[in-house]
Amino acid sequence: MAQNTEVKVLKISLLVVGLLWLISGLSIFFAPAIIGKLIVGNQVDLIMFRLIGGLHIALGIGTLMVYSKPEKQGIFVLTIALANLLAGLAFLCGWIMHEYTGGAGSIAIFACLALVLSALVFWGRSQARDIL
Repeated sequence: MAQNTEVKVLKISLLVVGLLWLISGLSIFFAPAIIGKLIVGNQVDLIMFRLIGGLHIALGIGTLMVYSKPEKQGIFVLTIALANLLAGLAFLCGWIMHEYTGGAGSIAIFACLALVLSALVFWGRSQARDIL
């Protein structure tokens, strides 16, 4: 029974992260101009947004696939945790160095969200280490 609880933490974290990656990827991929205006506030190359959106979609689909059967998927789980950690650190660095042209509140939210998601996946990974 304890193993089910440990795996449940991992599966919940993978479900949350996978859905967020997929939703953000679909919105960035299919509506880059809208997302660019909301996030950046000025004109950017939309192809870069589509590229990022495609990467988010792939990570979201991969994460949801691992969610369905997480056994022996430790490397992918670690990759997802690191992706969120590095995204959060990138947002934090951009905020500190004033590299962001949008509102300071939105970049702080993105940074915190990515860091919390990273912590969630790392926690789930540590709970389910026996199956990974």
